[in-house]
Amino acid sequence: MAAKDTAPSLDILVRGPEGCFVWNGPPFGNGEPSVKLERVPCSRAKFSEDGSRLLVMKSDFVISIYDCSSFKEIKSFQVPNVLAAVLSPCGTYLQTFQKSSTPQDKNLVLWKIESGDSVYQQFQKNMTKTTWPSIRLSSDEAIACRMATNEIQFFDPKDFSKGIVHRIRVPGVAAVELSMVPGSHVAAFIPESKGVPASVQIFACGKEMQSQPVARRSFFRCDTVQLKWNRGSTGLLAVAQSDVDKTNQSYYGESKLNYLTTNGSHEGLVPLRKEGPIHDVQWSCSGSEFAVVYGFMPASATLFDKKCHPLLELGTGPYNTVRWNPKGKFLCLAGFGNLPGDMAFWDYVDKKQIGTTKAEWSVTSEWSPDGCYFMTATTAPRLQVDNGIKIFHHNGSLYFKKMFDKLYEVEWKPESPDRFGEIAELIKSVDSLKVTETKSQGQGAASKKTAPAQKPAAYRPPQAKAAAAVQAEV
Repeated sequence: MAAKDTAPSLDILVRGPEGCFVWNGPPFGNGEPSVKLERVPCSRAKFSEDGSRLLVMKSDFVISIYDCSSFKEIKSFQVPNVLAAVLSPCGTYLQTFQKSSTPQDKNLVLWKIESGDSVYQQFQKNMTKTTWPSIRLSSDEAIACRMATNEIQFFDPKDFSKGIVHRIRVPGVAAVELSMVPGSHVAAFIPESKGVPASVQIFACGKEMQSQPVARRSFFRCDTVQLKWNRGSTGLLAVAQSDVDKTNQSYYGESKLNYLTTNGSHEGLVPLRKEGPIHDVQWSCSGSEFAVVYGFMPASATLFDKKCHPLLELGTGPYNTVRWNPKGKFLCLAGFGNLPGDMAFWDYVDKKQIGTTKAEWSVTSEWSPDGCYFMTATTAPRLQVDNGIKIFHHNGSLYFKKMFDKLYEVEWKPESPDRFGEIAELIKSVDSLKVTETKSQGQGAASKKTAPAQKPAAYRPPQAKAAAAVQAEV
């Protein structure tokens, strides 16, 4: 583990109508962040998964790549009529999707950033949130695959010029999710068809092991799924969602949480103690536990182990969001979107609640990579007023607040949590800092911890997949 004095800094990407810029993250020396990358006019910006590079879409044909160690531009690509672009997890490749009118136009292109050369091209008729990015790579970029009609295609990530090196036949496949750490398995969703139930199937990525799925789960009344792999690639959570609840209990449809393991030890529903929709589910950083927010309002929240045994009940309330600290020690349970913005912070190790507060109108929320801070943001186009950023300590006390006339996007620069010190030592270090809070930061009454709002028993739960779509990146 990295020593504390060699830990990387926390950085924050902010994008508004005039472009994007990068702040240094907390703690702030004088109560305000300093700028590490001056404003760059753009329509979109996104870090690679490992935080090594930053993609900036400056126009509908110019894409710039920045090295995040210096925030200097290292490469620029001219891609006419580009509709979407994304970096590979380690920042090795840039994938672009262009508007195309004929199959002769190979509009899906994979570029090697170091050389600027195109290494793979393919025609793709359209793009959706489900199918983008088209070529999926594992976190270490050791595995690459792509969903095609009735099959999953695999590539050699070190040499895409080989084309498709092998494939898995999966009739009717509509969505795939590659496990990331490691990229040992791929999950496929096959919708219900002609009386045959929908199913989620897991295949091993090794060429010699791909003929049959290693795990399978079938279910009726399923239109879409959310697939979530754990770290270690041993377990998969599948939220099966139907648009219509045939029991007439919910206007927003019906959802069920299924759990599958790659070794076949478990396959079935997660035993939830309350009826109603699945609002949110998230794995811990270790991949050994997961948290679920579920049920009609007031919703319940429960932590489970890898065998689906309940570990901790977090109570009930107006909640639809759970965020697990990257160090595994803290959780934030929150009610965003259509809910009032209540947040409850829990210490998972000590099994106790450590603070409550509110962040009304929040659209996005996430822990800092070191696990010490929790950031929420109110962004357009979801909300056109009261746009801004709030950063809280691990216990829910407000550390920083900044309002904007218009704010489109905010995110932490990704870093491996292993690069930071032990969470207990980091918290002590933060607590020892005497930072002078200024009135302009919006402290005062808003920074005080507030009791949770009354639980609205008759409140209609927000549609889970609609909330997910708002925050999805294309």
